[in-house]
Amino acid sequence: MPGATDSFFMRITEMHITPIALGDPPLLNAAGLHAPYCLRTVVELRTDNGLTGLAEVPGSVAVDQALAAVRDTVIGSDPLNWHALRARLAERCSPETSGARGDKPWDGRTRVQVYSAMDVACLDLAGRALGVPVATLLGGIVRDRVPYSAYLFYKFEGAGGELGFGIDREATGWAAARQQAALDPDGIVAQAEAMVAEFGFKSIKLKGGCFEPSQEVAAIKALHRRFGPDVPLRLDPNALWTVASSIQWGRELEGVLEYLEDPCRTQAGMAEVRRAIKLPLATNMCTTSFDDLPGSVRLESEDIILTDHHFWGGLHSSMELAAHCRTFGRGVSMHSNNHAGISLAAMTHLGAAMPNLSYALDTHYPWQSEEIVVGGRIQFEDGCVVLPKEPGLGVELDCDALARAHEAYRHCGLTERNDEVEMQKKVPGWKFAATRW
Repeated sequence: MPGATDSFFMRITEMHITPIALGDPPLLNAAGLHAPYCLRTVVELRTDNGLTGLAEVPGSVAVDQALAAVRDTVIGSDPLNWHALRARLAERCSPETSGARGDKPWDGRTRVQVYSAMDVACLDLAGRALGVPVATLLGGIVRDRVPYSAYLFYKFEGAGGELGFGIDREATGWAAARQQAALDPDGIVAQAEAMVAEFGFKSIKLKGGCFEPSQEVAAIKALHRRFGPDVPLRLDPNALWTVASSIQWGRELEGVLEYLEDPCRTQAGMAEVRRAIKLPLATNMCTTSFDDLPGSVRLESEDIILTDHHFWGGLHSSMELAAHCRTFGRGVSMHSNNHAGISLAAMTHLGAAMPNLSYALDTHYPWQSEEIVVGGRIQFEDGCVVLPKEPGLGVELDCDALARAHEAYRHCGLTERNDEVEMQKKVPGWKFAATRW
């Protein structure tokens, strides 16, 4: 490790951008069906004193181009002076409104992902230089075991990636459940049993917006009967319900759910639902940027804001959001998308440092099987990830695994996420609808 004096004179000398593809099962959601691969982009920042900082963001050609466009701004910067670098990035990046998020379940913005990648990689560098975990740099460690929630999906049979839609009939436990179809309440309960048994999760979330509300409510009630009142349950229809449907089915789930996430669209719609039902509402779709916060406070549109450091501009920004939530009496937790170990490590550091973390974090991590960090898959203990004690994020890049994942990207033919196209392979003519029921 370099001396403390040397670390305060670091300069970024290299920036590497590597798009990768990881196998993804055929999971259903409001926008359609996951392709056999999910895309991620890995960023490496290297400094003149021999350190490397890592970050990972959702992948697409647009994100990769946005990252490449700021390379000359990043090179020569001091990773310990994040505010100065962010100001220079703001001058280079195209403005984005919260409306640029789009109406799909995932976020379509690129500027915030550039901020996030640079913030996380610079924090990783700073932690490595100073010999402390990233959580320490975010204000200190308030918990060293960060809880995550089981994330259930309706799904078709298949495992994704090189296995395509095939299935290994010899698999058992979670490996089997990860490949099996789950299209009705019994299938969802079986999936939950396998995931909880494998990872020890203490709360459960179902990705909804795939079938009529009555079918998804029946699945939640089946989970409630199977796991009992001590296991918190969540349902996320991804804003596909009308306000009227949200109120009808929200009332049906009072006393059953821990919270209902994004049943309908817009802060005004969410506020109307919130006034009508006795059930906390969470959001990752109607309040998604700092520009949205005044409306959130004025309309009282939700009880819980789910941050995602990839789309709120990084770990520093997510801590700012947590402070807002503390001030205005909101709960706070974290949204998830498909991710590998670098993002899981970043989420864990954020969860370890966030004093007012109110709920277990979401994670797609069990659905992926490959990994790009040294040591392979990060382990869960009783539904938690133990905070790494090593400096920075506490993970190292496995260069061979990264090369394999990059090769998969080159051959998979995907350049952006489009679940509608994949769904049409199973259901010809299927189209995404922003509001369906």
